[in-house]
Amino acid sequence: MAKCAFIGLGVMGYPMAGHLQKAGHSVTVYNRTAAKAQKWAADHGGSATPTPAEAAKGADFVFICVGNDDDLRSVVLGDSGALAGMAKGAILVDHTTASADVARELYAAAADKGIPFIDAPVSGGQAGAENGALTVMCGGDPAPFEAAAPIIDAFSKSCKLMGASGSGQLTKMVNQICIAGLVQGLAEAMNFGVKSGLDMTKVLDVISKGAAGSWQMENRGQTMVDGKFDFGFAVDWMRKDLGICLEEAHRNGARLPVTALIDQFYAQVQGRGGNRWDTSSLIDLLARD
Repeated sequence: MAKCAFIGLGVMGYPMAGHLQKAGHSVTVYNRTAAKAQKWAADHGGSATPTPAEAAKGADFVFICVGNDDDLRSVVLGDSGALAGMAKGAILVDHTTASADVARELYAAAADKGIPFIDAPVSGGQAGAENGALTVMCGGDPAPFEAAAPIIDAFSKSCKLMGASGSGQLTKMVNQICIAGLVQGLAEAMNFGVKSGLDMTKVLDVISKGAAGSWQMENRGQTMVDGKFDFGFAVDWMRKDLGICLEEAHRNGARLPVTALIDQFYAQVQGRGGNRWDTSSLIDLLARD
């Protein structure tokens, strides 16, 4: 069992930290909104601290799950950041979906203090976090990854090292590009079926067993047809992620014409007030137009 810190208790981090405590690890948490950290401690039996540095003090592993590059820098760097509290040899694991550049930046900053850094974004959404069934894509050095992987098992079903620092974030970008295309295709198909007068429950039951089947179809097909979007991975988060993908593509020369188009579709959903709707709300642009 390890002494762990968990920084960032949003919809993902809150249950992830809980799984660590449930697995028998000793967990100390920090959250920007202190009341949420105190509630987590009351719910799970761990402890809460007022700064990332204090949470990280004495920890073998420090896990982070915050919003974006700037949020990540704010909880890692500086006098009150996690690195200030970590001892040499402790391992810093970041589950934020962020840029590959910030992963490499923090890898270097941590290395200067003798601390390994692993970028480890996750896929599986809120349900995956709550069920302890996330997919974790890691970038960094093999030895710290091998040390961290058994701890990450507390909230994951798959955890793999993808390559050097930044490779986890690049893999997550591939994941989000795939999802964007899948969701748009599913939205068009569901809308087509409805307008054709088909019984879409029957349609989904049939086609989900064939080559068209996917996680998105199994979990979002019916809710798309029903026009229910008040759950799941928010449009605001997806636009943040796609923005990271498009920026990286601009640097590496990859062409992402469909991804860029779908990003603009999500901007239209935001314009309709759907900032916190699930990403499957792409169908709303088709069903109402």
